[in-house]
This record gives sequence, structure tokens and C-alpha cells, in this order.
Amino acid sequence: MQSIDLPDTLHFYIFYEGRLMRYEKGRKDVTRNHIIEVASRRFLKDGIAASGLAGIMADAGLTNGAFYPHFDSKESLVAEVVSRILDLQRATFTEKIEQGGIEEAIRYYLSMDHLEQPALGCPSAAFVPEIARASIATRAAFQSGLSKDIGVLAKELPGLDRDTALQQATSLFSLMLGTLQIARTVLDPDEARNLLKNGVESALQLIRMRRATAAGQ
Repeated sequence: MQSIDLPDTLHFYIFYEGRLMRYEKGRKDVTRNHIIEVASRRFLKDGIAASGLAGIMADAGLTNGAFYPHFDSKESLVAEVVSRILDLQRATFTEKIEQGGIEEAIRYYLSMDHLEQPALGCPSAAFVPEIARASIATRAAFQSGLSKDIGVLAKELPGLDRDTALQQATSLFSLMLGTLQIARTVLDPDEARNLLKNGVESALQLIRMRRATAAGQ
């Protein structure tokens, strides 16, 4: 394995969903963020359990010994990755909503582009089965990040108090999440595309019903 030399200070970028997150930090923070970026891709693509530390560090061009100054264990890395990616997903939801409302966020999420790029996609769709068996710290990081993501959707549901909006946004996201997960298991691209299309229509119908109810209040 060939290791890489990192300068004392540089502009570091994490790529996610077409977004570049910039970090201008010292050497230690640069190395830490580099490990997180590599681990994020491995976890999303191959799963958490299937991604060993040795493979992650090899992909990062670093020795195994370079891991422990930054993280106590793989579990601490997982918690950090989960928190970071959910933050980025929230930023993506916000961006899509600003572009075309909650409808745009739904269409982006239930798209073939998203389906075909799990390594750059929704952490919930990739991680949910494994998070249920993860450490308390990882589950807490996931719950915190997911609640904030759902909160972004809840703000787009009119005429509701906060708790009701969060409940309905949770149901909406659960529909989106389940549709994406099922569509990813399908071998026929046309069938997967139809599943996503039907999921979009079901999600938009929920939004239309909510708006009609709000207008009649």
C-alpha cells in the first residue's frame, strides 16, 4: 500500500450528492476528514459491517496506525459518518425545496439517478437495517440527524401544528425511503422506474391532500 502525504494546511472537500463541502483546516483535521470521506463512500456502497478498517485506510492511502489518533474505534467513526452524511442530506433537501418546493425534493429522492448511485445517496436507505444493530452512540447520531432531516420536510406541510407536521413528514419520508429500498432490489430497470414513479405519485398525493385540507380550514 502506498501512503499519502498530507500538507499541514489545505482546502479539503467532501463530495456528496453533487455537493462539495469545504474544510480549511490543519493537518490533523484534514486527515480526519479524509478518513470520514473515504469511509462514507465505503459504508454507503458496501455496508457498514462489510467495510473493515484496513480496507478503509488502504483506500485513504493511510496506514492502519493513522486511524487511532482520530477515532477510538470503528463505532466512533460510524457515528461521525452517519452524522455528517445526514447533515449533507438535509442540505440537499433544503436546496431542492428552494429550487422547486417539496415536490422537487420528492422527485429528486425517487429518481433513477439516486437509485443508481447508492455510494452518493441517502444514508437512511443504506444504513437503516444496520443502524438497528449499531451502538447506542451511532443510533443516537442517526436519530438526531434524521429528525432534523424530517423537520425540513415538515416545514413544507401547511396548516399543521409542529407535532402533527412532524408525524406526517415522518410518514411521507417513510414512504419515500421504503420505495427507494424496494426499487433497488429489482433487477429490471423498467420495473424499478415504475416503482419510483408510483412512489412519487403516492407522495405527491399526500401533499395534495394536506394542502386541500389546509385550504378548507
